[in-house]
Amino acid sequence: MPVLVASDLDRTLIYSSAALALTMPDARAPRLLCVEVHEARPLSYMTETAARMLTDLGDAAVFVPTTTRTRKQYQRINLPGPPPAYAICANGGHLLVDGVTDADWHARVQARLADECAPLAEVSEHLLRSADPVWVRKHRIAEDLFAYLVVERELLPGDWVKELAVWAENRGWTVSLQGRKIYAVPKPLTKSAAVREVARRTGAELTLAAGDSLLDADLLLAADRGWRPAHGELADAGWTAPEITALPERGVLAGERILREFLRAARQPNDGTARHPRWA
Repeated sequence: MPVLVASDLDRTLIYSSAALALTMPDARAPRLLCVEVHEARPLSYMTETAARMLTDLGDAAVFVPTTTRTRKQYQRINLPGPPPAYAICANGGHLLVDGVTDADWHARVQARLADECAPLAEVSEHLLRSADPVWVRKHRIAEDLFAYLVVERELLPGDWVKELAVWAENRGWTVSLQGRKIYAVPKPLTKSAAVREVARRTGAELTLAAGDSLLDADLLLAADRGWRPAHGELADAGWTAPEITALPERGVLAGERILREFLRAARQPNDGTARHPRWA
């Protein structure tokens, strides 16, 4: 049975220059590979060692990039290794098969959101009305599924995100602060649901996962084994769970460590790791 590896991308496997967290002397810094260019400028990186391991992982497991990025944002990324047969975008709203959206999956997601939570228009309007233009730089609707703000973190009032989360909770939505972005996402829109569908299609018996944010928690809980770095929302909250390993590394070196753990677990699927019945 194949091993399925579902990993968040930003601040898990790939890092902006601001998120690299290179604390060693310059002469000892790892060599970096640019994996994303936007508007003719380099945007995201991984170490060259991580790039080699990701290439090897493509041969050892079914690797599934699992991101909150829109499809357009995801397609800017040029990861090393074989092109993934499956990718998950928009926090589970879009399942790509050989780069093409699975229309049936997207329709199922839309139907569930319509049944279970407040409409996007209501949430988007609340964000516009309650956020202060002094610290908001952008307001975006992503794939007609969720909304997010780009903010100046140093100007963001300390309780604003908590107050938004309480408001959203009562309407079936969740809130996540990641770097300079504040996401408002419907609760039924999850990475784990889409990964469960990929596991069903591939017959995967063992699922490995990694992520750093609140929006990755459901994915980590659903996997057989998971890893989180020492940075991000989950680390800040001290979040952990059975079968989840909290790594000591931060920044781009955490991405390297996560890939090392993925490879080791994928190459030794019979090391006693329990199979998770929810993926059956």
